[in-house]
Amino acid sequence: MSVDPDTSPLAEVVPLGRVPPVACAVVAANLQAVLGLPTQVVAARQMPPRAHLRARDQYDAAPILSALRSEVESIRVRVGVTALDLCLPILTFVYGEALVGGRVAVISSARLAAWPHGTAVGTAAGTAAGTAEEPGLLYERLAKVALHETAHALGLTHCQDHGCLMAFSVGLEKLDSIHLVFCPACEHKLVVGR
Repeated sequence: MSVDPDTSPLAEVVPLGRVPPVACAVVAANLQAVLGLPTQVVAARQMPPRAHLRARDQYDAAPILSALRSEVESIRVRVGVTALDLCLPILTFVYGEALVGGRVAVISSARLAAWPHGTAVGTAAGTAAGTAEEPGLLYERLAKVALHETAHALGLTHCQDHGCLMAFSVGLEKLDSIHLVFCPACEHKLVVGR
């Protein structure tokens, strides 16, 4: 089935489990604004049961990506959004994961609501930093992870420019230091790939 860019979304945001609607709206808005992809939030799905790693009480991103990949041919990219903690068997946790060039990604807000020093947003220490910024900080981080993983799904790899959205982020302090834009080289790769 061919996609008519005038009538069909080029990207889908899929809530996985219970996800606040505003989280999906933020992801969709950023895919549209930054990547220029008409985006639709679709009906929520349950996590694939095989993704749950009981011993770790986390969800393996690989089976989730596999489930999201079904029926992806009618759109350009599909991004799953969850509030559950994601990991890979070889990594303690991930903020998100994508199949590079595979048109699917999954992201999680589970670890994005902590202050860089490890205090959860909304706790006494986290509140001291200012409650007005808490939702904004969480959603900015979510947007960065969504754009990073979506660009992977569209074929981009990590970038050496430390301020680029495609820079590798190993923690919240690093994620917070990244700009909400792609460097010129990555932007060019995205434009050429369209």
